[in-house]
Amino acid sequence: MELEWLLYFVGAYLLGSIPFGQIISKKVASIDITTRGSGNIGATNVARELGMKWGIATLVLDMLKGLVPVLVSVRYGAGGGSFAVMGPSIVGVCALVGHQFSLFRKFNGGKGVATALGVYLAISPLSTVLALVLFVVVVMKWSFISLASMVAALSMPIFLLMFEKSGACIVVSVVMALLICVKHHENIGRLMKREERKWKDRKISR
Repeated sequence: MELEWLLYFVGAYLLGSIPFGQIISKKVASIDITTRGSGNIGATNVARELGMKWGIATLVLDMLKGLVPVLVSVRYGAGGGSFAVMGPSIVGVCALVGHQFSLFRKFNGGKGVATALGVYLAISPLSTVLALVLFVVVVMKWSFISLASMVAALSMPIFLLMFEKSGACIVVSVVMALLICVKHHENIGRLMKREERKWKDRKISR
């Protein structure tokens, strides 16, 4: 049973490693998204540089990288063994780490917000909805996607605790929030210097 879970962990990491934003930008506009805008491969930068529809496509695909492996592990990997309870949560972390430290990008990657969203949707949809509401409120108030992403990520352990999710889920959500904040370290620096780019400062869709 432990070998089965190891396959789930590795599979989640490999799926998470697929750089959809970079693939889309190359196919659609023949550009390397890592050399444009913020240089990030995530949905926000893709939307700014290629237009909203391609940003949404990147968002959905990156989200599925977290959602699919967790749902698969819940459906088929809960038959027993030491990972029966905590396994799906670890699968989620593996998908996030894959996105942030992609095997296909020399262990570089995106910030992981969309992939984390997919993981959370699989673990606790209600908690995710509350975090998304908080995300929207922060964006509407300050227009910083980076700030809203970190606030939403940091709020997830609280919401999971409110809905009495397992200790493993809560611990994993803390780890994921910290990983997301670490990946936003440059944004944090720009926010402190008041140099962070606002969401409204984006290119017109093409």
